[in-house]
Amino acid sequence: MTATLHGPTRSSADHQELLRGMLEEQFAVHTARLTQLTVHARHAGHDPHTLEALIASTRERIAETAQALRRMSEGTYGLCLDCHKPLPLGRLHALPHATHCTRCERRRTS
Repeated sequence: MTATLHGPTRSSADHQELLRGMLEEQFAVHTARLTQLTVHARHAGHDPHTLEALIASTRERIAETAQALRRMSEGTYGLCLDCHKPLPLGRLHALPHATHCTRCERRRTS
């Protein structure tokens, strides 16, 4: 049986708080990384193209994490955006900002 976030059990609330903590930590780490890249790296003489790619990637991670936290606040976190079924907890633990179940994700990338 697959554990989900949507249901009346106490462990679901515990998982929700664990995942919120993971997302908040990721947000802080990515924000600090962006600050480091935009403020400090420019003075270190890094290749401009590499620096731009790193900044874009970090901004994307911040946006994904912020969207996941927003979905938590709205009560839609942990549901696939396509089929609306609950995402397995294992997937959310591995990829807390996941927006699609593996089946829908495969269809999107095929």
